[in-house]
Amino acid sequence: MIIAYVLAKVEAGKDKEVLNETQRSTGVIEATPTYGVYDLHIKVEFSTIEELDEFIFNKIRRIPGVRETVTLIAFRGT
Repeated sequence: MIIAYVLAKVEAGKDKEVLNETQRSTGVIEATPTYGVYDLHIKVEFSTIEELDEFIFNKIRRIPGVRETVTLIAFRGT
């Protein structure tokens, strides 16, 4: 399994719409609105990197109001 954290910057006034759309997306474990540099932190889980790519490029980045994303892929340490 691939676990990743997607950090998103959202246009002012679009926070609720982006959050609702994100929460309905396949692979999303948790979506939390936050204060600070990023407006939304999204924890996701996928079986393959290709599924993660599909989520980032064809789902999250296409939601109206999403201005920027950063993706952090978790690794399993020893």
